[in-house]
This record gives sequence, structure tokens and C-alpha cells, in this order.
Amino acid sequence: MARYWLVKSEPEVFSFDDLWRAPKRSTCWDGVRNYQARNFMRDGMQVGDQLFFYHSNADPNAIVGICEVVKAAYPDHTALDPADPHYDPKATKDAPIWLMVDVRAVERFATPVTLAAMRTDPALEGLELLRKGTRLSVHPVSAPHWRRICALGRASTAKVGAGTGRTRGAR
Repeated sequence: MARYWLVKSEPEVFSFDDLWRAPKRSTCWDGVRNYQARNFMRDGMQVGDQLFFYHSNADPNAIVGICEVVKAAYPDHTALDPADPHYDPKATKDAPIWLMVDVRAVERFATPVTLAAMRTDPALEGLELLRKGTRLSVHPVSAPHWRRICALGRASTAKVGAGTGRTRGAR
């Protein structure tokens, strides 16, 4: 049974458009440096699982599309590279610590589903993204929340508030 997830990235560092333009619309999801997020990738994500792509630290913050897992968790090579901003001196080839998955862009939403719109939608009560203090870059999404957000994202902009703008940040 496929599971649903949300992954966050700051669009100035890596956006959904970047993923869409990548060869085969695929890339590795590297740089995750939170143990709980890593554990979700390691223990939960499977090939074929669907993910919302969320632009964080953006104007506005929003879910902008859907991608899917195309390769299950494996060691994140960026942790071993001293020249990479995600380098971790505690990680080794024998004990890599950090993992990544490969993802492929599937669908760009007609209407970005903004954080503000999600906060006012009673059907999204309990969504992890809306919990106060939630900062995880990877977390699960329930099937009812998945269906509701997909409905909002596939709606016309006349029905759901959307926006674009200048963004900044790092994944």
C-alpha cells in the first residue's frame, strides 16, 4: 500500500521547477539532517510512495506539486564530502548516518496550496505541517489529508487563493 509524505525545500535552493527540469524529472533528495526525518525516509518511504513538494521560506509557503519515490533510502554522499554544505564529519562510508531517496516530479498543481489556505481548511485539521513548532523537512501525510490537498491543488485559482513571489532559503 502506497504511503503519502510531504517534503520541504526552499525554492531558491531547489524548487519544484528545478525538479521538473532535471533529467527524467528525477533527483536525489539529499541534505536531510534531522534524525526523525531521516528515519521516515529509512523506515517508511518505499518506491512508489507519493510526496507533496512544499516550498518553505517562500512567498507564499505552499504545496506546489506531487512527486514520487523512485529509489528507496540509501547513504547520502553529501555527508562525506568536506566541500559540501551538508558535510558531517561524524559520517563515514561504514557508518553513513544520513540517508537520501530519489524522487521524480509527477504533477505540478494548477493552484499552489498555500499554508494560509491550509490553516483555514477544517478538513486539514491534524495535518502535521500545521502543528505549531513543526519544522521537519520530511513527514507523513494521512490519506484524507492527501485527497483534500490534491483537490485544492487541482482546483482553479478562482476557487483557492494562490500566489507566487520572491523566495529564499536552503533545503
